[in-house]
Amino acid sequence: MCAKQSTELFEQAVKLIPGGVNSPVRAFGAVGGKPAFMERARGAYLWDADNKRYIDYVGSWGPMILGHGHPKVLLALREQLEKGVSFGAPTALEVEMAQCLIAKLPYMEMVRLVNSGTEAVMSAIRAARGFTGRAKIIKFAGCYHGHSDGLLVAAGSGAATLGVPNSAGVTPSQVADTVVAEFNDIDGTRQLIRELGADLAAVVVEPLPGNMGLVQAQPGFLEMLREETQQQGAVLIFDEVMSGFRVAAGGYQQLCGIVPDLVTLGKIIGGGLPVGAYGGRQDIMAQVAPSGAVYQAGTLSGNPLAMAAGLATLKLLEEAVYQRLEELAQRLETGLREALESLRVPAQLHRVGSMWTLFFNEQPVTDYASASKSDTARFGRFFHAMLQRGIYLPPSQFESAFISTAHTAADIDETIKAARGALEASA
Repeated sequence: MCAKQSTELFEQAVKLIPGGVNSPVRAFGAVGGKPAFMERARGAYLWDADNKRYIDYVGSWGPMILGHGHPKVLLALREQLEKGVSFGAPTALEVEMAQCLIAKLPYMEMVRLVNSGTEAVMSAIRAARGFTGRAKIIKFAGCYHGHSDGLLVAAGSGAATLGVPNSAGVTPSQVADTVVAEFNDIDGTRQLIRELGADLAAVVVEPLPGNMGLVQAQPGFLEMLREETQQQGAVLIFDEVMSGFRVAAGGYQQLCGIVPDLVTLGKIIGGGLPVGAYGGRQDIMAQVAPSGAVYQAGTLSGNPLAMAAGLATLKLLEEAVYQRLEELAQRLETGLREALESLRVPAQLHRVGSMWTLFFNEQPVTDYASASKSDTARFGRFFHAMLQRGIYLPPSQFESAFISTAHTAADIDETIKAARGALEASA
């Protein structure tokens, strides 16, 4: 139950802001109740307006891989604040960020910095269309790529949470060139790519979807996308806004061993500040203005505060960080699986690195259709039971949770204990 200060803030907010929030999933529409309003954060913890502390597994939806308020990130921000917050002109930090990204992602030959994941994917698709001279794109049901008009078709994340596969205000003509396929459908997608043939500009996919809950690609699926797009002369775009630098130093591409033509990034490369990026093959990126005819611009692109925080974060992401995250995540997974088994709860626990989702679903979850069969009512009860016990999870069955290096073994054990109680309470 939401405490007094948060309740009062929400009651004020709904009179001023649509739904009382500035992003739909924050409204708790998928889990019921009123949201807690957060006031401060440090390490692995959040404190709400009523000064209640939570162990945080949202991490601002992924970027807080080092936890909140890491000293080196804060120092970089303070130093940049003294120099200026925005210039609308080139900076050395932008060059350094580009060099850092290209060094960490060797297949990336050129990169353009933008302000959000939505903008990154929208721009990458435009570049792919400009490069190929083609119109059609393929996306996958349940893979969320931001809220640009042409991609709000069978979308996951916030759109799935609201129960609307499309958005009002998006016209049929704006989605006419977007074709939706089923994630992990190897044969069906192969046939679709071949049918579109010379009309297909790009296939865009989350190689590790996190917006229908965490779902992994089946063996051969991403390999098929790489092979078929190459044969048809189409561009393969990996949307790693969520998974990039989260599951490995080289993103999910490092784990799956498949090289896309373009990749989109966000979250972590801003150290918690608004940021996005898209990049890849030089011949495609050379089409972007002012080098080429594909227009894309942004006054705040490469904002120096985001660059400073992002660089400070990326420089700390050595192999030891991922080893620690794996140890913590494995500890959590083991404890949750033991609780699920002992309590005989029908559920699927998915984890890759420090990303995880608990589906209240008796059947395996391999795509959006199977994810949608999860017991969302039970998830809502579980979510609130965890919230009461001081554990802050994503307020939707269809989202990934995140672990940071600031979490401790004691935090993990407290979470497992809370989950056991919450599972019993939500039955």
